[in-house]
Amino acid sequence: MPSAIPSGAVANLPPAGKIDPRGHRFGAGVSAVLLIVALATDSPWLVALVLLSIGVSGAFGLRYSVYGVIWRRIVRVARLGPAEPEHEYPPRFAQVLGSTALVLSLASFALGATTLGWVLALAVAALQSLLAVTGYCLGCRLYFLRWWVPEFVTRIWTRGRPRPGSLVAPSIDYR
Repeated sequence: MPSAIPSGAVANLPPAGKIDPRGHRFGAGVSAVLLIVALATDSPWLVALVLLSIGVSGAFGLRYSVYGVIWRRIVRVARLGPAEPEHEYPPRFAQVLGSTALVLSLASFALGATTLGWVLALAVAALQSLLAVTGYCLGCRLYFLRWWVPEFVTRIWTRGRPRPGSLVAPSIDYR
């Protein structure tokens, strides 16, 4: 199974929990199905339900994900073997990005821009489907780009503690 995290990229990440990547894919599949059903039934409340699940895991960690609880039970009942664990931060960052899009989707619904709301929700559904089917996590990959957003989010998660290696490229001093 492909890893959502580029090889060798974990060395610069701060210490964090490890997750079962199969659970991440399972949750993505559930989210995608719920968002597609939401569109088919014109039920924005299902978008809010998906937001609740991925928002909680983005804010507090994937171990608090509703989908993660279900996945751990499936692993136990089906007696699935262990998987190679992955670092939590890249998938958690992907959850933050998805949550942001779903918040904007719900705001669009509230403002009467339903088409924009569904476009945003379906964009999340498409990316969740890509992860569920192929194991490729675009949000996880975006975490490793040298830009300030992942650095800022990681500082929130680590409560500002210094990290062994910064994701943001050092600034150039021209003196």
